[in-house]
Amino acid sequence: MKVKQEIDAVILANGDYPSAPIPLMILEQAPYVVCCDGGANEYLAKGYLPDIIIGDGDSLSEENRVKYASLLHYNPDQETNDQTKAMQFLLKQGKRKIAIVGATGKREDHTIGNISLLMEYMRIGAEVRMYTDYGIFIPCKDTHTFASRVGQQVSLFNFTANGLKAEGLVYPIYDFTTWWQGTLNTCSKESFTIEAKGEYLLFLNY
Repeated sequence: MKVKQEIDAVILANGDYPSAPIPLMILEQAPYVVCCDGGANEYLAKGYLPDIIIGDGDSLSEENRVKYASLLHYNPDQETNDQTKAMQFLLKQGKRKIAIVGATGKREDHTIGNISLLMEYMRIGAEVRMYTDYGIFIPCKDTHTFASRVGQQVSLFNFTANGLKAEGLVYPIYDFTTWWQGTLNTCSKESFTIEAKGEYLLFLNY
């Protein structure tokens, strides 16, 4: 599966460090890397240097906090998480096309929170995708067409959309009222279209 997103910056969150080829490639080729606090520990241990480290410093090792103090953008705000602090920082820098990696794994509540925040990021102007070790989360609004391959699995999570219809998927879609209803669909063509008015979250399996 080819990654076609043009990227201004990559956020490395503090979940499980990426292990799949696609998120690792995105991280390696990133023009600008923001590490979320403790996410910097493993990134630095692997010999990489982020452009900036953002957070309240609670999960960054003491050694790295001292050694890389010049890279640390301290933000003690407890009303939001470090992933959101990184997103807000990048948007203020004029960077809108943003990929997030390392945001899943470890604590499941953090994983759900990180994924759900994608909708908020879209609303404040980011063109964002989250790359996990298994696929891509894409927050969407209204009608979109996506490249795919025959047999590729796709799930759709409805937030505010109505009039949901699809072309190029095996199973019909409708105005789902619970998240599970739109999971585990399959692409029947090399592209598919979601028709909708409103917001939904798409997951494409690699």
